[in-house]
Amino acid sequence: MNSTSPKATPSSSSAARLVPPTTREDLREWVDQIARLTTPDQIHWCDGSMTERQELVDVLVATETLIPLDGELRPNSFLARSAPDDVARVEGRTFICSESESDAGPTNNWCDPAEMRSTLTGLFAGSMRGRTLYVVPFLMGPVGSPVTRVGVEITDSPYVVVSMGTMTRMGRVALDIIEGGADWVQAVHTVGAPLGKGEVDVPWPCNPTKYISHFPETREIWSYGSAYGGNALLGKKAFALRIGSVIARDEGWLAEHMMLVRVTSPEGQVAHIAAAFPSACGKTNFAMMQPTLPGWQVETLGDDIAWMWIDDNGLLRALNPEAGLFGVAPGTSDSTNPVAIQTLWGNTVFTNVALTDDGDVWWEGLTKEKPDHLIDWTGADWTPASKSPAAHPNSRFTVAMDQCTTAASEWSDPRGVVVDAIVFGGRRSDTMPLVTEARSWAHGVYLGATMASERTAAAEGTLGELRRDPFAMSPFTGYNVGEHWAHWLSIGERLRVSGRFPRIFHVNWFRRGDGGEFLWPGFGDNVRVVKWMMDRIRGDIGGVDTPVGTLPHPSDFDLDGLNLSAASANAILSVDAAEIEVDARDSQTLLNLVGSTVPSEIWAENAETIDKCGQ
Repeated sequence: MNSTSPKATPSSSSAARLVPPTTREDLREWVDQIARLTTPDQIHWCDGSMTERQELVDVLVATETLIPLDGELRPNSFLARSAPDDVARVEGRTFICSESESDAGPTNNWCDPAEMRSTLTGLFAGSMRGRTLYVVPFLMGPVGSPVTRVGVEITDSPYVVVSMGTMTRMGRVALDIIEGGADWVQAVHTVGAPLGKGEVDVPWPCNPTKYISHFPETREIWSYGSAYGGNALLGKKAFALRIGSVIARDEGWLAEHMMLVRVTSPEGQVAHIAAAFPSACGKTNFAMMQPTLPGWQVETLGDDIAWMWIDDNGLLRALNPEAGLFGVAPGTSDSTNPVAIQTLWGNTVFTNVALTDDGDVWWEGLTKEKPDHLIDWTGADWTPASKSPAAHPNSRFTVAMDQCTTAASEWSDPRGVVVDAIVFGGRRSDTMPLVTEARSWAHGVYLGATMASERTAAAEGTLGELRRDPFAMSPFTGYNVGEHWAHWLSIGERLRVSGRFPRIFHVNWFRRGDGGEFLWPGFGDNVRVVKWMMDRIRGDIGGVDTPVGTLPHPSDFDLDGLNLSAASANAILSVDAAEIEVDARDSQTLLNLVGSTVPSEIWAENAETIDKCGQ
C-alpha cells in the first residue's frame, strides 16, 4: 500500500506517519489484519499534533465536510451537515455480542458473536477502498489514574479523527502507554462507502446499513455505516459506557452515564455531585449551572460520563474520562446555559445546526427572535415561515473541555474527586416531585433502576412517550441490566466498611401544571435543590417521609424571590400516594422483563414503596 496521498491523507515527511510508530507486534499485526480486510489506499498513524489536526481540517474543508464559519464571529470553527439518515444514535442497530444471550440481558439487542463476525466481515471487506485508514490511539481518562484505559480506533473518516482529537487524549500520549505494555480496546469503524477509481466523494459519506457491535469478552467494538458522533466516536458511548461498564464490573468499579460537578456554598462547604439524566434532559445545564443564589458556585468536572471507584480509604471517587464536550445545541442560549454559549466562542465543530447569512450558526432557542433567513441543516433556504426546524433537534457541538469557562481546575486530576451525592432524574410531567432523598443505598439503587423519562430526539421512539431508563444507561449498559443493579448494590456493601456513602437523590425539573406550563423555573434556580441536598448531607435539616423517600419540608426549602404560587410549590414538593403506587406497579413491567437477575433488594424496595402508599 502507498503511505501517502495528497488527495486523501495529510501530507507529511514525518517517518512516524509513514511506518507504524510502535514496537508492539500485536498492535501492528491487528492494524495489518484490518487493512487486509478493508483494503484502504493509505494508512496513517495519528500522532495527535496540532499540525496533523490542521492538515485533517484542510482535507475536510476541501471535501466540503466542514464549512468554515466567519473567522471573527466564530474563530477556527466549522459547520458539518450530516446525511439526513445519519443524525443520531441508532439504538435499534446497536448490539451486545456476548457469548451468552443472557449476559446481554433483555434490554440490549443481542447477536451471536460468530454470526455477527460473519456479517461484519462481509460488510467490512473492501469498505475502505479509495480511502485512508487512520490509526487513532486514545486514552479514556487522564494519564496516571487507576481507572484510565487505552483504546485504538481504526477509521476511514477524517471527521471522526478530528472529533476524537477533541473528545479524547489522542495520539502519541496514548501510544506511549501501549508501548509500556498496556492492553487496549480494539475499535474498528468505517463509513461503509468505498470509492471507485476517480469517483468523487460526498461531503458526508455513510451507508444506509448500520451496525454498532460490541464484543464484551474480547473488548472489541465494530461500527459500520454511520459517521454520527454517538455511533462513530468509539471512545464515547461504545467504549466509555458499553465496554467500559463490563470492564468496570469485572474490576470492581463503575462506568456510568453521569455528569460531575463541584458545588461550593457561600460558607465554603464543598460537595461533589454525580448525576444521571437521559440525553436532552438538562444534564449539560446542570453541569454548567450558573446559580441564581448569591455566593454559590458550580464548577464543571464533566458533562456526560463518570468513572467511579473505591479508593484505599473506602471512599467513592470519580473522574470524567473524556476530554471534550459533545452537547445538544437546540435550547442552549444565554438564558438557559450561558456557560455553554461562552464556551462555544471558537474552536468548535457544530453539526446539523443552521448557518446565518453572516457566517455564524443558529438553532432553535438560541435567540428569542428568529433570523429572517438561514440555510438550514439540510442546506436549504429557511425563513420563519418554514414548516421544518432550521436546526435538527439532535444537532450538536463538539468543543474541548479545557475551553469550558466553569471547568474546575481539577477536572483532569487523575486522583478524581470524592463523591458526596448521586442524583438520578428524568423528564416527568407528573408523578415525581422536584426532589426526594433515598431512604438507603438500596432504595437509591431502586430509584436509579426504575427511573423513567419522556423520550427526546436523542432516543428512538415516539417523542413524549414515557420509557423506563435504568440509571440513564438503557442504551449503554454492556451487560445484563439486572447484574448492573446487583453490581451497584455490591459497591454499596463495600462502602459500608468505611461508612462513607454518597447520599442518593432523585430530581424532576419538568413537572407541568394543568395548562401544560413548567412549574419549576429550572436552570440556575436548580441550585436551590442542590442547597437542600447539601443541608441534608451536613445533617442540618429534617424532611417529610413519603413513599418515594424524604421530601423537603416547605420551611426548609429556599423559595425566596421566586415567582412561584403556593399551589405550584405544593405540587412540586409533594407526592400523590395513588400516583406513586401506579408508577411503582408500572415499574414491575421492567422488573418482570429483567426477570431472574433482578436482585431481591430491588423487589423489596418496590414492595415497600407500594406498602407505604397504602399507609
